[in-house]
Amino acid sequence: MEFATLAKWHAVPTLVLCGVIWIVQVVHYPLYARVGTLEFPGYERDHCARIGFLVMPWMLVEAVLASWLAWSAPPAQQAYALAGLALLVVVWGSTFLVQVPCHRRLELGFDRATWLWLVRSNWVRTVAWSLRGGLATMLIA
Repeated sequence: MEFATLAKWHAVPTLVLCGVIWIVQVVHYPLYARVGTLEFPGYERDHCARIGFLVMPWMLVEAVLASWLAWSAPPAQQAYALAGLALLVVVWGSTFLVQVPCHRRLELGFDRATWLWLVRSNWVRTVAWSLRGGLATMLIA
């Protein structure tokens, strides 16, 4: 596949996930504190199931396309493609080493300290995906 076409396909999941992470960061996670104590464990389990069903296919497609893009980038775009791939490693690392464990603890019940850590640490993913969105846009411009 031609690099320009691959870059366009790569931008789709990246920009979708960039939008999703901003909604989660600014709207969804802050509202966790307003869910009642009795309802919270079920709410959290439902959140994890639904958000996982939504984002995991996009994340997998993004990972494949970002890897392919970095592998096939011409010299002039290589640094941007590799930077995007490095940011994706940050996103995946934060997701599975920080956010997923927070969600597992929150499935047991609302814990203010865990919730605060979830909201604050999620800025890593929000910033990384935003930078990836910028890089993806630069690669198709």
